[in-house]
Amino acid sequence: MADTPVVLVAGPRQAGKTTLVRQMAAQGMRYLTLDDELTLLAAKEDPVGMIRSLDRAVIDEIQRAPQLLLAIKKNIDEDRRPGRFLLTGSANLMALPTVADSLAGRMETLILLPLSQSETHYSTANWIDQAFAGQILSVVKPLLGDDLVEAVLTGGYPEAVARAMPRRRTAWARQYIDAIIQRDVRDVAAIDKLDELPRFLRALAQVSGQMCNYSQLGGQVGLDHKTAARYIGVFEQMYLLRRIEVWARNRLNRVVKTPKVHFLDSGLLSTLADVTRAVAVGDRGRFGNVLETFVFGELLKHTTTAEGDHQLLYYRDHDQNEVDFVIENAAGHLVGVEVKASATVKESDLRGLKRLASVAGNQFKLGVILYDGTETLPLGQSLWAAPISSLWGGFNKLGQ
Repeated sequence: MADTPVVLVAGPRQAGKTTLVRQMAAQGMRYLTLDDELTLLAAKEDPVGMIRSLDRAVIDEIQRAPQLLLAIKKNIDEDRRPGRFLLTGSANLMALPTVADSLAGRMETLILLPLSQSETHYSTANWIDQAFAGQILSVVKPLLGDDLVEAVLTGGYPEAVARAMPRRRTAWARQYIDAIIQRDVRDVAAIDKLDELPRFLRALAQVSGQMCNYSQLGGQVGLDHKTAARYIGVFEQMYLLRRIEVWARNRLNRVVKTPKVHFLDSGLLSTLADVTRAVAVGDRGRFGNVLETFVFGELLKHTTTAEGDHQLLYYRDHDQNEVDFVIENAAGHLVGVEVKASATVKESDLRGLKRLASVAGNQFKLGVILYDGTETLPLGQSLWAAPISSLWGGFNKLGQ
């Protein structure tokens, strides 16, 4: 805000955006929310007049009246003082028609996701920055066994974290999902049959972390592949899930291969997939899928605070060698991450990382198996086993 006229804080509902921008509004900015029906009516009926009446303002949930963005563009072009408008959006505005180009060069977007484990454990170290520097964070507050299961099933939404009882967290998550489908989806897409969305979302929850076959997925709930792909795009705009592409040396190959679908929050996923504590203890395969989403969410949050730009991808070849996550920086260097729900690491668990290392050559910097244990140990050249808890640990150079 010190050098940019418009700042957009984007992310899912209930992640903490309003709490953050209200603190900023207290510093001499007018606060308006489009969740207020009268304010929303004014924004839709006379967007230019509303913006003209504001000097410095916070506008909450701007996706509800995207026509305001064109009015803001006109106003900013006349007065380009930095820090004039602070916006929040619970949908990816850049995916909305007519919006993407309207504030190019005038607006900076910051992503605010639900709480990371680093935040809840008061750690400021960035796991991705350290990994590309050849370092793994030490475990300061290890979460093992039942404690790890609890963290994974809770997820990062502040309201869920604040509720002590699993039953109460599940109740909140169900209401949250219902509210998004019944109200927020209308802001970003014209969907006639909203009753199809909950069933499709539950079907997606069963394949989180797996390659996404639109025809097969849609067929489970009576949708054709085009509609299924469109609905996934809507859920992406709502920051419920994300498609991640396969890593390939040839970048063109990435866009023609099958993406994976990952939910952004393991707590919401566990509710949709009916993974309770009892299921997590008794069925490690089903818990492993939710754990993978948990790690994906943590890595994604680290990408928003890392020094450079990073892409989250995955690796799979024709011989069925896989790596859960491949983190690529702007220089094309890679860090591979494999996730294991067990407390032991076997030699076979290294197969995917070794294959990725051989294919990537000098681009490969580090391969890490994250597991439910306490020790950080070398497993070969540039290959390590490290506790899942290292994702929010303190600084520790490898080998020390």
